[in-house]
Amino acid sequence: MALADDLALLIRQEQLLQFEHFDEDVAWQLGSLLQRRAEAEGWLLLIEVRRFDCPLFLAGRPGITPHNHDWVRRKRNTVQRFLCSSYRIGHQLALDNKDITQRYNLPLTDYASAGGSFPITVKGAGVIGCVTVSGLPERQDHQVIVDALCELLGHDRTALSLAPVAKVAESKVVAEPVAG
Repeated sequence: MALADDLALLIRQEQLLQFEHFDEDVAWQLGSLLQRRAEAEGWLLLIEVRRFDCPLFLAGRPGITPHNHDWVRRKRNTVQRFLCSSYRIGHQLALDNKDITQRYNLPLTDYASAGGSFPITVKGAGVIGCVTVSGLPERQDHQVIVDALCELLGHDRTALSLAPVAKVAESKVVAEPVAG
């Protein structure tokens, strides 16, 4: 099943994409990397890098709206609550054929189980924050972050890339948000 295969890869991404240290300079490097890619691709994208106690990088491309800021907030809340990627939570819920409200009694107004927020994990310290984007389809939002983390941390991005959407669309239980 494609969802189960994806879930295994999402867990592997989280295990491998961890920092030795993370500070304001690293946050700026990560955010800038995402910003440059969005600019080069012409993507409408909102980017946030933060420790859970404070934002460290926030940038938006022309065309973002309050809707994008709300998606970032909701995805961030999900990562902070579960300490794993918002896309992973979405896959776990889809495998159980439930949504975040049914499973955890969490309001959709405050939590999103869509792709686009990834935990910032420091080895020896745990999850300290997250990097979140909004503006592309959820699978692409997630993969853009993974690609940037691979580049920054020196991992092979092809080994950590999700299959194209067409290969998993048949087994997906919930509709994928177009721009979350």
